[in-house]
Amino acid sequence: MASYDEITVSALARLIGTPDCPTVLDVRTDEDFDDDPRLVPGAYRKSFEDVLDLAEELRGRSVVVYCQKGLKISQGAAALLRTAGVQAEVLEGGQFAWRDAKLPMVTTNRLPPLDISGRSVWVTRHRPKIDRIACPWLIRRFIDPKAQILFVAASQVTNVAERFSATPFDIEDVFWSHRGETCTFDTMIEEFGIRHDALTRLAAIVRGADTNRHDLAPETAGLLAASLGLSRMFRNDLDQLEAGMLLYDAFYRWARDATNEGHDWPAAKAKS
Repeated sequence: MASYDEITVSALARLIGTPDCPTVLDVRTDEDFDDDPRLVPGAYRKSFEDVLDLAEELRGRSVVVYCQKGLKISQGAAALLRTAGVQAEVLEGGQFAWRDAKLPMVTTNRLPPLDISGRSVWVTRHRPKIDRIACPWLIRRFIDPKAQILFVAASQVTNVAERFSATPFDIEDVFWSHRGETCTFDTMIEEFGIRHDALTRLAAIVRGADTNRHDLAPETAGLLAASLGLSRMFRNDLDQLEAGMLLYDAFYRWARDATNEGHDWPAAKAKS
């Protein structure tokens, strides 16, 4: 049983991919990281010796710290953060426990470089509809919570990517794009190694809406309708993205927790 300053693997797994997910810090030594260079989804690396550099940024947030086994390194790093007023817990059992639970882990050799602020920068065509909202949602919920998304004219995506060291996505002839009958959302799930049941369900809905394949999932038409509605509600692409984050949060929670639940009228009478 986890102690008062620890969080279990199962409890953290329930938070990953949701707006309530804490900031997750990987404080493994370089040697331990090299032995298994994968991250808990949404985590970013920080030397345990330098964690107090983050205190001001993290104050007032919930933080989960993990090392290889959840012992001295993460315990010490979390304790240091708590002395600076940060709500820091340790992942019980560390990265080994997460790995042994066979939970998704991010393949780091696919991560784009970070800017001077420690965030990834992505660029795509402006006026997003489906894939260009779904992918930023996936990036921010499972890869890099601080990711910066740039929406620019279609003709300038590659130029902006080159000049601003951004990673282009959902345009032709780039790595992060459609492949065959799948869409960019599928590509990111596969390349980052984060596939699990809920994301598989959601990916089918996104693919169906994005490629006009409404036979792939009954929910496809609903996502298409909501996405087109959002695109007409917002003139500013970033405002649309923020609204879209909530939309995909809802679809993800349905895909994870509510696929067997229905709704009817009148409500079924409670059994005596």
